[in-house]
Amino acid sequence: MEQRTQFGYAEVTPDEKTRRVRGVFDSVAGRYDIMNDLMSVGLHRVWKRFTIGVAGVRAGARILDLAGGTGDLARLFAARVGPTGVVVHTDINGAMLAEGRDKLLNAGLALPTVQCNAESLPFPDRSFDVVSIAFGLRNVTRKDVALNEMRRVLKPGGAALVLEFSRVAAPLAPAYDWYSFNVLPRLGRIFAKDEASYRYLAESIRVHPDQETLKQMMVDAGFDSVTYHNLTAGVVALHVGRIF
Repeated sequence: MEQRTQFGYAEVTPDEKTRRVRGVFDSVAGRYDIMNDLMSVGLHRVWKRFTIGVAGVRAGARILDLAGGTGDLARLFAARVGPTGVVVHTDINGAMLAEGRDKLLNAGLALPTVQCNAESLPFPDRSFDVVSIAFGLRNVTRKDVALNEMRRVLKPGGAALVLEFSRVAAPLAPAYDWYSFNVLPRLGRIFAKDEASYRYLAESIRVHPDQETLKQMMVDAGFDSVTYHNLTAGVVALHVGRIF
């Protein structure tokens, strides 16, 4: 039987998911930052700064940012590691990567930029002190493979940071569902001229592993210690996997 995976609520082949996800981000790349601010009321910036704080990187560190999109995390990491450090900005989607590269250049940052798949990273073992992925893991077809790759390229003592939408606290779930399936698609239609992509966004959050499931997936991938922080009542969770 042909392997199937989730694209939102739809079951598709892995190749079809890859194609559809590429189409989503080709469509939204130019409006991605504006939509992030609108959808989260600016909170995505707070969540990303919290991630940088938890990472605790120092000058000279080597950072790999996966699904780096428009470069928010890469820019914040670059400020921490300084001129002696390295931040590699990556994304599987060429349109998103170009948006991020241009945004970083406008900020005076010429970072290494690599188009690559999180499931098959073109980097040697034990290359980085930190590997991050923010709001990208839910779009990966084989999440277990990507987590194994993140562990592979980490140095001993390194950390993987997974910032992702997660399972909101139960009392807030009805209101959150109403917002997700009524407001988000309308915002997408008005501001990005793309309602379908933002309906997929809401669906993809619902089928993404919850906090405990993702924690176990990271343990299964070989991380020696995995913890997570619920942010904004679980709307988002930051998982931290460390290797010793």
